[in-house]
Amino acid sequence: MSEFILEMRGIIKEFPGVKALDNVNLKVREGEIHALCGENGAGKSTLMKVLSGVYSYGTYDGEILFKGEVCKFKDIKQSEQLGIVIIHQELALIPYLSIAENIFLGNEQAKRGIINWNETVAKTKELLSKVGLDESPHTLVGTLGVGKQQLVEIAKALAKKVKLLILDEPTAALNEADSENLLNLLLELKKQGVSAIIISHKLNEVARVADSITILRDGKTIETLDMKKDHVTEDRIIKGMVGRDLTARYPKRESKIGEVIFEVKNWNVYHPFQHERKVIDDVHLYIRKGEIVGIAGLMGSGRTELAMSLFGRSYGKKISGQIFKNGVEIDVRNVSKAIEQGIAYVTEDRKGNGLILMEDIRKNMTLSRLNKIAKWFIVNENLEIIESEKFRNRLKIKTPSVFQKAEKLSGGNQQKIVLGKWMYAEPDILILDEPTRGIDIGAKYEIYTIMNQLAQEGKGILMISSELPELLGMCDRIYAMSEGRITGEVDRYKATQEGLMKLMTKTRVRG
Repeated sequence: MSEFILEMRGIIKEFPGVKALDNVNLKVREGEIHALCGENGAGKSTLMKVLSGVYSYGTYDGEILFKGEVCKFKDIKQSEQLGIVIIHQELALIPYLSIAENIFLGNEQAKRGIINWNETVAKTKELLSKVGLDESPHTLVGTLGVGKQQLVEIAKALAKKVKLLILDEPTAALNEADSENLLNLLLELKKQGVSAIIISHKLNEVARVADSITILRDGKTIETLDMKKDHVTEDRIIKGMVGRDLTARYPKRESKIGEVIFEVKNWNVYHPFQHERKVIDDVHLYIRKGEIVGIAGLMGSGRTELAMSLFGRSYGKKISGQIFKNGVEIDVRNVSKAIEQGIAYVTEDRKGNGLILMEDIRKNMTLSRLNKIAKWFIVNENLEIIESEKFRNRLKIKTPSVFQKAEKLSGGNQQKIVLGKWMYAEPDILILDEPTRGIDIGAKYEIYTIMNQLAQEGKGILMISSELPELLGMCDRIYAMSEGRITGEVDRYKATQEGLMKLMTKTRVRG
């Protein structure tokens, strides 16, 4: 019997105008955690969709062997019957159903069409115990945090008697503690004989749990590395991914910092539904021309709530305080007013709030300032194409044309569209909320370069990030937040991860 639970040989997958996979080969040993690394658009997710039957047999060339048998999956149900289960980056759970209902959806514990709820609940308890989730089977999934929802997805996979678990960016939306729990669970499942393929841009996590790594670049297999035998370093993985050495993770910038361009005073925000709960408490901050200012904080610290409330009060109730631009108080009572005042907000949720996925690049790119390409409420489509093409080239968005649908693009290219959309509005202040979440090291570098160019042009940038090295590498100053308050401000040359973490965990003294 073969030592490999999975072999994918010579896989070729084409879309109109794009060869997504070009003779890709992948081998996964029985009982190992195998990492799949590559830049956005390298073909990782496409390869896994081929494997799981999302792209059915006949729509690609090549051969799939699972446990030595040739597989010709027509749909995802056929792959799951063999124990191949994929958990996508966008979780496929129904928030209004319970944990038990979600786990056994499509796999109901039923006889003659009647669900045995006692059996369903009992098996759910058993599965939740295996993944270390202390929740009632009757809990609605929508009330759980993202970390717990990931565990529900894994429990759902275990219910299908998973033999090969595929996780696509499983920790992209998780905080450090939840990420750690998930990685520990993967190692525990490995001991129980479950093989896994993990797609991740977090190379430190890959190095921690993976036995082998296959690197893809431009739809081709570059190499497969054994983590124990090949002395694998992050730099070696990066070189394989991008085709060159990255001598520095963050591009150099000569800071040309001017006068204060943006200032927030006495800013208070209450929860939109729990009206007595103060989410942002008396925040003061400022940004100077040409300055990149960071906000560091743990999940729940109020970072995103602050950003959204500043951008046209798009979050919160009973908002009070003042916002000044170039020393003059401005009116940002709604999003339209904020845009008029030269403020832009790049959301952390590019798929949900940043893009219209069903529209093409052209429509998304010009959405923030339609008045630049329209007269008498009629869009000049030729001008729309010219303008969006200009930004496509400037941001190096990898796509055949501006008529490509946003949903068809990789995460890194989608993020560039969101950034380009707000650059098109010609703002003076850019609020960037997790601008590099879920994108690869090469695309991150390109985003950093764009940020530096905008700062050189005199823009003021407020950057929120969960990655402290990113803030230390990019920002001139960093504010720390905890419990909705600013707990400290540190210059980049004096900032350390340890110092920031102390400020981020600083709790309020209650009298």
